[in-house]
Amino acid sequence: MTGTTPGTPSLLRVMNDRAALDLLLEHGPLSRTRIGRLTGLSKPTASQLLARLEAAGLVMASGTAGGRPGPNAQLYGVNPRAAHVAGLDVTPSGIVAAVADLTGEVVGSHVLPYTEGAGAVDRVTRALGAAARDAGLERRDLHRVVIATPGSFDPGSGALRYADHLPGWHSPTLLEELAAALPMPVEYENDVNLAAVAEQRLGAARGHGDFVLLWNEEGLGAALVLGGRLHRGWTGGAGEVGFLPVPGHPLVRHVAQVNSGGYQELAGVQAVPAMAAALGIGAPPRRGAGAGAGSGSGAGATATAVATAVASPVAAAVALLTEAAEHPEGANLLFLRQYATALATGIASLVAVLDPEIVVLSGAVTTAGGDVLRSLVEAELADLAPSRPRLVSGTVRDRPVLRGALESALATTRDEVFDTSRR
Repeated sequence: MTGTTPGTPSLLRVMNDRAALDLLLEHGPLSRTRIGRLTGLSKPTASQLLARLEAAGLVMASGTAGGRPGPNAQLYGVNPRAAHVAGLDVTPSGIVAAVADLTGEVVGSHVLPYTEGAGAVDRVTRALGAAARDAGLERRDLHRVVIATPGSFDPGSGALRYADHLPGWHSPTLLEELAAALPMPVEYENDVNLAAVAEQRLGAARGHGDFVLLWNEEGLGAALVLGGRLHRGWTGGAGEVGFLPVPGHPLVRHVAQVNSGGYQELAGVQAVPAMAAALGIGAPPRRGAGAGAGSGSGAGATATAVATAVASPVAAAVALLTEAAEHPEGANLLFLRQYATALATGIASLVAVLDPEIVVLSGAVTTAGGDVLRSLVEAELADLAPSRPRLVSGTVRDRPVLRGALESALATTRDEVFDTSRR
């Protein structure tokens, strides 16, 4: 009979090993004495534990602690090279890939722009291989990969849904082709869900088991975390809030074909320049540009805002909201209030159904409005929703989707690598 039995010394050793490894991840390098105090283990038992983990290649000596009388204490940390994982953020414009070691430090990355004619499998393998080489590794050295995409793969058919705008990712055999091309376990997850994973593990949602993350960049989306776990829905479509019908906008028929909905039209990125232009607010000048580069108001500024929005809707919305939040008076304040009402309208529907503890505002468009916009949305929500969750801004600002992909891959990998029951 293999395995461990509850209460046996072997099981207790496995539990103590994992507790020590988690402490080393959380606190960084620790001495034997410090590990003993944090785990409640005696000094001899802590020494045996560290020797066992060092022999298994999971921890390594990492310097000494000075500054106290007597000999300097040896410090131990998690061996970062015990395993490596990768995350890929797939968007219509290209793929961003990153490799992290077991401690979570990013040690390699690569940006692969979208090119016509290249297939999804080719782009994934190229991006992943380049990021691995940047980390001094080969693809086969990676323990696990998590790929983030808009939409989600239907668990029944394997087809990518809710992401018609992602070129080359709709072959019914794509997942099989990727599995054949990649030598490691591969997982797929919705991009907004992974932004929520990043906030849950590293950011504003730490310690919260029930929350909603509202993402606003190229599209509006939400991630739903209930009881500490992502809620994906039967087909993976939970959180596709861009399709929500909202007051004041006509019902959109056949939303799966046109890939839009009432809430997207009301509060999505495309609505921001038009809302500002209606109030006579034009696109602000680029940082470092001359005074005549699109500043001011009136017909000329409106034309500039529209032209900028056509070229880059996200950049235009971010510029307008940033400028308004930095100078929240007059037309700027009215603009922020109108946009806050638009955002709160959709959030109110989510709050009425889910009653979350907090709502995390994430994505470049929403966070551009800063605390000013967040406070206005919270005030509007207090009038529109039956409960009053706290609204917070996301704190993982550097590629949160990619960071969430890495965190997801690390969670599973650590469970596997840190399991010393078979060593």
